Amino acid sequence: MVVDFIFIALALGLLFVGAEGLVRGSAAVATRAGLSPLVVGLTIVAFGTSSPELVVSVKAAVSQQGDIAVGNVVGSNIFNIAFILGLTALVCPIPVHRQIIKVDAPIALAAAILLVFLLMDKTLGRVEGALLVVGIIGYTLMNVMLAPKDGAATDASGAEPSIAVLPRCWMVDIVFILAGLVVLVIGSQLLVDHSVKLATYFGISEAVIGLTIVAAGTSMPELATSVVAAFRKQPDIAIGNVIGSNVFNILGILGVASVVTPISATGISTFDYATMIIFTVLLIPLLYTGRLLHRIEGAMLLLLYGAYVFVLWPK
Repeated sequence: MVVDFIFIALALGLLFVGAEGLVRGSAAVATRAGLSPLVVGLTIVAFGTSSPELVVSVKAAVSQQGDIAVGNVVGSNIFNIAFILGLTALVCPIPVHRQIIKVDAPIALAAAILLVFLLMDKTLGRVEGALLVVGIIGYTLMNVMLAPKDGAATDASGAEPSIAVLPRCWMVDIVFILAGLVVLVIGSQLLVDHSVKLATYFGISEAVIGLTIVAAGTSMPELATSVVAAFRKQPDIAIGNVIGSNVFNILGILGVASVVTPISATGISTFDYATMIIFTVLLIPLLYTGRLLHRIEGAMLLLLYGAYVFVLWPK
């Protein structure tokens, strides 16, 4: 058991190192390519930091552990909104780009509702998975089309962002991104493996493991990336990472996993699906108020997540 705790501590260190590389490289690439940090956060960073969820959910689906595959996504989406955005707002109040409020947050809500509808029979087949994959392709193309065409990236207030770009070759920025992603995947895999061992030792159910420990573990890249982005005054990457990850988790991860093999998730309850939708609905008015996610709102999200885990966790 002590060895598991040591590996968990090592994994957390790797996650923050990987997140730093990913944020540095992504911000630089965004400036070089004339893309807004928001678009990079919603796509490259979001999909990259969701790669651990993809690996874990596909692996769980192939192993006929549907509750972990679906619980990982549902729990990650709850964790992303309630814990990651809550903690990030405590670190630094987050300015919110109008595209997040008008386009991406409503799409995240629509994806969550669609997932609940598709899982009413507790299964997700290949045809449904293909539908979700088409959705994530469309979402990615939409974000590229909405990107500024004049090469001037703008931040949440409409001004040009101040991103420090080191005088280095763009290939170095790509190396930063790829190395950051590799370190994030390794760190998250270590975290999940040893967290599950501890949970199994204490006799916790597969569904609860997926909704809490695995979900939080695979979301550590999002947490590390958003917090680091907040410290580095990159709010569009911080919040775009979370919203984009939530969309990708449902459309991309469960889409790919169920195309690989049909998923059966009988242990995920209506309460868990309802919590995911409630947090997503709650996010929209919170983002709309002054187009700024305040510290007090972040604290409220953290308290709500604590209440959810308290209700869910075996007594």
